[in-house]
This record gives sequence, C-alpha cells and structure tokens, in this order.
Amino acid sequence: MYKYFFRLVFKRLDPEQAHHLAFRWIRLAARVPVLRTFLAAALAPRYKELRTEALGLRMHGPFGLAAGFDKNAVGIDGMAMLGFDHVEIGTVTGEPQPGNPKQRLFRLVEDRALINRMGFNNDGSLRVAARLASRTPVFKPVVGVNIGKTKVVPEEEAVADYVKSAERLAPYADYLVVNVSSPNTPGLRNLQATEALRPLLSAVREAADRTVSARRVPLLVKIAPDLADEDVDAVADLALELGLDGIIATNTTIAREGLGLTSDASLVKETGGLSGAPLKDRSLEVLRRLYARVGDRITLVGVGGIENAEDAWQRILAGATLVQGYSAFVYEGPFWGRTIHKGLAARLATSPYATLADAVGADVRKTA
Repeated sequence: MYKYFFRLVFKRLDPEQAHHLAFRWIRLAARVPVLRTFLAAALAPRYKELRTEALGLRMHGPFGLAAGFDKNAVGIDGMAMLGFDHVEIGTVTGEPQPGNPKQRLFRLVEDRALINRMGFNNDGSLRVAARLASRTPVFKPVVGVNIGKTKVVPEEEAVADYVKSAERLAPYADYLVVNVSSPNTPGLRNLQATEALRPLLSAVREAADRTVSARRVPLLVKIAPDLADEDVDAVADLALELGLDGIIATNTTIAREGLGLTSDASLVKETGGLSGAPLKDRSLEVLRRLYARVGDRITLVGVGGIENAEDAWQRILAGATLVQGYSAFVYEGPFWGRTIHKGLAARLATSPYATLADAVGADVRKTA
C-alpha cells in the first residue's frame, strides 16, 4: 500500500517538500490521543526479547532513528509512535542557520538511496534546547542530540562552538553525539583527524560534565565511511583513550565509484552525502573494523544502508549494540519499524544466542 502511495504521491513531489509533508502528518497524528494509541499499537509492538541496554540506558529495542530526520526536536513522539526505540535529533549547531540553497535533497529511487547537501539547516542550539525543556512527552524513547559546527564559525573556533551547543543541550539529552563527518559543512571532516578530534571531544566531555552534575551524559562521535582504515583505527584508539561512550558508524559518503549506482547520471553526479543501500557494504566493513579494535569496551552504533531486519541483524553480529536508519524509511514507509522488530525477534529466536546482547559482535569474535 505505501509503495503504491509513494509512487503516486511522494515520488512526484520535491524530496524536501515530501519530507515536510510526511513529517507534518506524523506530528499531527501523534497529537491525537486515540489515534496515536492505535497507531503505536499497530506500528510499534514490543518484543521483550529485544529489550536493550546501551550507554547506561534501557530501550525497548535496538532500532533507532538516525540524525537528520528530526533536526529541531519537533516530532520525537511521532517517531516513537512509529516504532523507533531511540530518536536522535539534529544535527544542531551553535547558531541557527538556513542550510545550503535548494534543491539540496535528491532521491536515487533505482538505488534506494538519497543524496543530500542540506548543510545543517536547523533552529540553533538555544531554540532546540528550549523546545526540549518544554517538552511533555507522550512516548518516552531515548533521545540523542547530535551537534555540529556552525558553518560561519572558522575551523579554529570550532571547539567553542561545539561547547556552546553541549552546554545548552546536555541537560535534555539522554546521550550526545559530536558530528564531525558530514560532507556538507566546509572543513568539518578535517576535525576527524585525531590531533583535532582529541581537544574537541575533551572539551565537549568537560562541558557536559560541568553542565550536568547529577548524571553522566554519554558522549559519542559519528564518523564517515570515507575514512581510511588506519584512520578508523586511530579514532577507535582515541575513543578508548578518552573514555568515550560510543562511536556511530557511519555517516553519508562522498564516494560514487564502486557503489554499483544505476540511477540517472545527472542525479548521481549531484554533490553531497550519499546514503541508503549503496552504503551498506562499507558501513558494515567499518563497523567490523571498529569492533575488532574496541570489542565491548564502548558502544557501537551501526547506521548506513540498513533496509530490513537482515541488515540490522548483520550489524548486530558485526558489533553494533544499537542500529539506526533513515533513508530506507523514505522507501519503506510507516510499517518499517514494525517489520524490523518482527524480523529481528525471528532471527534471534532461530539463532544460537540466548539474548540480543550475546549476538553483538559474534561474527567478529569467530574470526578473531
């Protein structure tokens, strides 16, 4: 049904316009008490065997919404209603910014992929923090907050910009993510180099601890799939050195070659980060490499190319305690979360593992 609706309606709309329209419907549905209860029962059934503990937090399951869909924390209840066990908002920057000029979002339907060059369009950390502070949750998913650099802030002032966002948002975050891997903010990916990343992560950690004394706000870093293997290792080692809580692997890719893309060449050549199915292999490869390096000492979050329960299961076997999706939601629609959970429960039931936690990293351990 949804796929027919997608072809009939959404495919004919500009991708960003379609996103805003769908998101508006989701938010409206979540505001109607009887309707949201019915939809949550239908779209977000609970499987007790999928209950997950990660980052010191308890979740109904391991499957969450990746950053980028709800940039301004306006639809958390709606996304939880659709079955996402955690919702990562953002990317939020220190100052509000409109992002890059439109058109900046493109569908590669044949490849089940997206290209975006949104440029961190968001309301800024002050307004997003106020929105989170005033929120009266209907559903209570774990809420992550993804922070990035304001475009106009020079690279040498990036640390202060991230710290400002961390101070404002940490009190309302179940966990914080430092995003240094978007390809759409000039110079941002330079911050992935360990000599730049070390002082940045240390400063954000100190800011979170200074601002929130009653609990430890878990801190993660999100990396790009385009890092060389030795740089992936360096980030893993740095995360251990700094006592980081987790790594999210991976963001979008700037690569186009070797991905087997079949969409129209005019779309493929659009600049920006590519996400979706073509990213699947590299994201899984990076995840395996990270788990081989860090083991169970920190939490790994697998994202990139997850379309179905089998993809999520493979991420778990490769070392991910949590998995996230976004691009496939565009193509799969509102029953996506339900399908992922049902499929994961079925795979766990037929596996040799007693719990989901036992399955985390199992494939990597076999080859170690």
